[in-house]
Amino acid sequence: MNTSFTALVVPAPLAHPVHILPVELDVEALRRVAAGDIGHVAGADWHLYLDSEGIKSTENLRAEVLIREAGIDVEETLHGTALFLGQAESGDHADAPRHLIRLAEQLFDMPLAA
Repeated sequence: MNTSFTALVVPAPLAHPVHILPVELDVEALRRVAAGDIGHVAGADWHLYLDSEGIKSTENLRAEVLIREAGIDVEETLHGTALFLGQAESGDHADAPRHLIRLAEQLFDMPLAA
């Protein structure tokens, strides 16, 4: 089973760039990204992992915009670094979807794909 994926990373601080990152996916890796308890939002073909509590983390406005533009309404404020992964037809994780990466490039005016 593959546990290495290409993720779309949207940091909360606006001074930190949105980027693509290879990740080894396990619970500990997700906890490091979330800086605590793991929160989850699911789209049609993607998953988002981030800080579920937001107590110590900065609000992530870019992740909120990206999710809304991808067609998901979020009712709560998102905090901390956001890690976007894809979802395979089997329901397992996959690389971040190309359409989500292109949307992030358009929204944040920064080239991400190699």
